[in-house]
Amino acid sequence: MDRPTVIRGRRVLICAEDGPLLASERDIGDFLGAAWAAEAGLVVIPVARLSEDFFKLSTRLAGEVAQKFVNYRMQLAIIGDISRWSAESKALRDFVHEANQGHALWFLHDMNALEQRLAPAER
Repeated sequence: MDRPTVIRGRRVLICAEDGPLLASERDIGDFLGAAWAAEAGLVVIPVARLSEDFFKLSTRLAGEVAQKFVNYRMQLAIIGDISRWSAESKALRDFVHEANQGHALWFLHDMNALEQRLAPAER
């Protein structure tokens, strides 16, 4: 079951490992709706909840997901090991690298990495 929580002062919706896949553009609204209901500004989706098409950039699903989250001013973190897909696609590796440079979409290995990312910068 998806669960809202607070991490470093931020309301976060952590999606469960099991549950409906984000497999098409139609599914994006379900994740956004759950985030709004939880009053979260950041959605954490485990790799297990993403369809194979998400990692094939030619399907445009990853780009559509990223754009929809940006349009609704909602941060998204994909959590888990994507090495299987990134090993096969330079384009995906580049996409992940660029996403991780910004603030809207992150690809992170685990929840510890997310907590570090949300930590305030030391001055």
